[in-house]
Amino acid sequence: MAEEHPQLHYWERFPRHGEHGTPAHVPPGEDLAALRRGANRLPGSVPAMWRFYAAPDGDGPSPGPELAAEHHALVLFGLHQQGVREPLAHDPGRTIGTALRELRRGPRYRDRETSLDARVAAAATATTLDELAWHLRALVRFLRDEAIGFDYTGLWRDLVAWQQRGGPERVRRRWGRDYFAWGERPAPAATGDTEEENGETTDD
Repeated sequence: MAEEHPQLHYWERFPRHGEHGTPAHVPPGEDLAALRRGANRLPGSVPAMWRFYAAPDGDGPSPGPELAAEHHALVLFGLHQQGVREPLAHDPGRTIGTALRELRRGPRYRDRETSLDARVAAAATATTLDELAWHLRALVRFLRDEAIGFDYTGLWRDLVAWQQRGGPERVRRRWGRDYFAWGERPAPAATGDTEEENGETTDD
C-alpha cells in the first residue's frame, strides 16, 4: 500500500464538517468544472487539473498508480460536489461501501435494492481502473442526489491498491463487507430469555 503524500489532497481542504472548529466551506465552481474535465482522459493530460494534483508520479511512460488513483478521485469529487452549496462529498471516516449501504437503505432504493446491487457489483467486478471509474461516476451521482458523502482519501487508497497484484480482490471484499454489512452481529433482542427458552428447564 502506498504512503499518503504529505501534501493535502485537494478534497481534504473541504471536509463535510470543518475541522478544529473552523467553518466548512465549498470549493469554487471553476475548480470543480476543471476537475470534471478529467473524465475519460489520461491522468496528467488535462492542464486545467495540474494544479490540483498532490500525489507523486512514476518515471515510466504510463502514469504512476498514485497519480492515476488521484486523478480519478478528483474527477469523482468534482462530480460529487457539483451544484451543492455546502461541503458534501468528502466525509472523512465513512467508506464508500458504507455510503452506498446508506443509499441502499434510503427511500430511493427501499423497494428496488436489486437495481443498485447490480450497479455496485458492476463497479466491483471492473477489470480496469478506467472501467471502475466509469461505474463509480454513476454511483457518485446517486450519492450526491441523496446528500451522502464518503471518505475520498480512503477511496484514493483503494484505487491505488486496485492497481496492485491481488488488489482488486482485497478492495472488492472490503467494499462488499461494508455494503452488505456481513459479519456484523445484530443487536440482541431486549425480550429477556427465560431458562426454558434457553433450553433449560427447572424442576417443580
